[in-house]
Amino acid sequence: MNLNKELYSIIFKRKSFHLFRNIGNDSISANDIENIKEIYKTLIPLCPDIKTAIKIVPANETTCKRGQQFCILLYSEKRDNYLQNIGYLGEQLDLYLVSQNIGTLWFGIGKTNEPSYDGLDFIIMIAISKVDDERKFRKDMFKSKRKSMDEIWLGEPLGGISDIVRFAPSACNTQPWLVEHTDTLLNVYRYKKQGKRGIMPADKVSFYNQIDIGIFLYFLDLCLQHKDIKYEVQLYTDNGADEEKTLNAVYKILS
Repeated sequence: MNLNKELYSIIFKRKSFHLFRNIGNDSISANDIENIKEIYKTLIPLCPDIKTAIKIVPANETTCKRGQQFCILLYSEKRDNYLQNIGYLGEQLDLYLVSQNIGTLWFGIGKTNEPSYDGLDFIIMIAISKVDDERKFRKDMFKSKRKSMDEIWLGEPLGGISDIVRFAPSACNTQPWLVEHTDTLLNVYRYKKQGKRGIMPADKVSFYNQIDIGIFLYFLDLCLQHKDIKYEVQLYTDNGADEEKTLNAVYKILS
């Protein structure tokens, strides 16, 4: 599974546009829309057997009111780890969009009038708008609010990986991941500190956190490949149980 390593540098530029303000008057063109659709077809899924699709609609066709121009609706069939798969695909698309100076926001609670498309179920949306100046993106990623490396990585850190993957975006900034590094193995868990859920409704925490884990796994893969580290991955089924630690993947470092 060889990812587009050119997107690694975009990690440092990306930020979530919680409100699309003061971004200029540039607009996403019809050509941009077609390019996004074509790029999506080239993305590498976490689970190749799961069918997915996207639909790009004007902002007023969703409940997202953040000043965006369009929303990308992500659809999927519902199978084991389909939420992680959507997160994995969506974050690839996210970084591509940023590389094109298109601002993004994962908008978890948004609704659409089209709960199904091409036989697939609506999962989540990404709000997007054109940004007229690269300087309006992230200037210093390391100043953004994230858990410390010690909170999300147990065991020996991996230089250029442990300190980067913690900047993966997540719903309501919950950052629900934990890596345990022992010998040549990286055990990746969906982690939920008992009694804490942030501002999300209790019945939605697991749903969005599984998407977040897919985003995190993409960051981990991209960082490992950027460092030319060879590895194998074993995925585990996450049934969404409300437990403190749920194993999602085991990475075996080969070199």
